[in-house]
Amino acid sequence: MLAKDSYHGLGPIRRTSVQVKCGICHPDAWAGRTRVLRNSDEGSRLRSWSEVMGGSVRSRPVGALSPIPDLPGRSAALICAKGLGSVGSVLLAEDLLLLGTDASGRLSAPAAQVDVALGGANLVELTLMNKVDLSGELDQGKPGRIMVRDPSPTGDEVLDAALGIVSAHQGKKPSTVIRPLGKNLRRTLYERLALSGVLRAEQGRILGVFPTHTWPAQDVSHRAQVRRLVTQVLVQQTAPHARSAALVALLYALRYEHKIVDPGDCELSRQQLRERAEEIAKSDWASEAIRQAIGEIIAAVVAATSAAAAYGSVTSG
Repeated sequence: MLAKDSYHGLGPIRRTSVQVKCGICHPDAWAGRTRVLRNSDEGSRLRSWSEVMGGSVRSRPVGALSPIPDLPGRSAALICAKGLGSVGSVLLAEDLLLLGTDASGRLSAPAAQVDVALGGANLVELTLMNKVDLSGELDQGKPGRIMVRDPSPTGDEVLDAALGIVSAHQGKKPSTVIRPLGKNLRRTLYERLALSGVLRAEQGRILGVFPTHTWPAQDVSHRAQVRRLVTQVLVQQTAPHARSAALVALLYALRYEHKIVDPGDCELSRQQLRERAEEIAKSDWASEAIRQAIGEIIAAVVAATSAAAAYGSVTSG
């Protein structure tokens, strides 16, 4: 049985590769999209992005066709429910980690900040699934506190572990659960992504002594697909669905949007890109619970940055 504060012991998943050819910043570049399946038998289980996301796109499709296979350890709600599911059946936290990992397989942002954001991503994920909420005036206890609305299993091992962590913090402020949610999560997600063929695990040593672990891309198609979706929301200003908006809000919390979308390539200033991300993060796409969670994530990221800077000044002094 999983411990309340641990993601350890979670098993592998199986995912299908999708390769996409399309434009990134300019709608005119949408020439055609191709998909390549490693197992052709899974073709019958494909659904278009617009179908999975509830047909919220008003002009062009927000993404190419995505695989919806049966994945062991994955939530059926994430895969099939209208309005849920990221690209295929990948968690928000996994998409965020992929975007935050560079070509060499290393984090592009400080680990403490990423861990906070990953924990927050799982909190947002559970809230989008109507599993977790903030207490209101009609609920017992103080308003604005964490509460579990639906304790039934999600069907996804990582989210089930996260739900257990949230359950142990019911009645407390959202800020108290974000760090516990991020504990041990990054390694668990890296291992799942490696086992599914999206990344590969590599080990090495610095100066022949200190062990290192990197996670370079094995199959770049999924990350490219996610990056394109973020670009369409930020640059083309396509009306975002809740999950796309949530991912942008998490990138905004990390101050990472300019590393996903190059402002120069899209004829925007870095400030304009930042303002667009802020607009999405604070807009009315989300419930009050999610907006407060995003605020808590931003505060926690800032705190992690300050702590790291303070530690660096002490050790260098």
